Amino acid sequence: MRLSKRCEYALRALIDLGIAQELGRPLLRLPEIAASEQLPQKFLEQIVQSLRDAGFVESERGRFGGYRLARPAARIAVGDVVRLVDGPLAPIGCVSQTAYEKCTCPDETHCGLRMLMLDVRNAVTGILDRYTLADVVEVTMRKMRRDGLPFPFATPPANPRANGSPAGRNGAATRLHPTEGLINNLLGDYAI
Repeated sequence: MRLSKRCEYALRALIDLGIAQELGRPLLRLPEIAASEQLPQKFLEQIVQSLRDAGFVESERGRFGGYRLARPAARIAVGDVVRLVDGPLAPIGCVSQTAYEKCTCPDETHCGLRMLMLDVRNAVTGILDRYTLADVVEVTMRKMRRDGLPFPFATPPANPRANGSPAGRNGAATRLHPTEGLINNLLGDYAI
């Protein structure tokens, strides 16, 4: 499974809105999100519009307006956002629950490929539907706090170490250690 850039940007924008909300700043302007994430603003406008149409975010007009989460971050499943932007999570149509398509094999019931892809779909949907935007925001903020980095959309802390930018976010790309994922950060030694 590979997320489209559109889906990645949608998730990053939602995470920023969730972080801002946690910091007591429920409204963010689109240029702030685009600048923080180094995203093209015009493309982000289209993405945020689709998130608004789907009820994930809402907007407030005016000089001090912006965007905010339309519901609590704990009620936004990552899987729902991925389905909205990229479509079904199933690797092939005959195992999709939301967009089933008959496959070309002569015996769908006994097809080994279908059985394998059903396990793949179940694993992917199990993880993406289990975790919410609140989980991702919590892990992001915990790791930034641990590393002494300033939170985006907040007044920079007095800590002089916190003036750098998060590694991999605005600087050079970093490689993740296999245990740096969301599941490990939430559950420790959890293994799939």
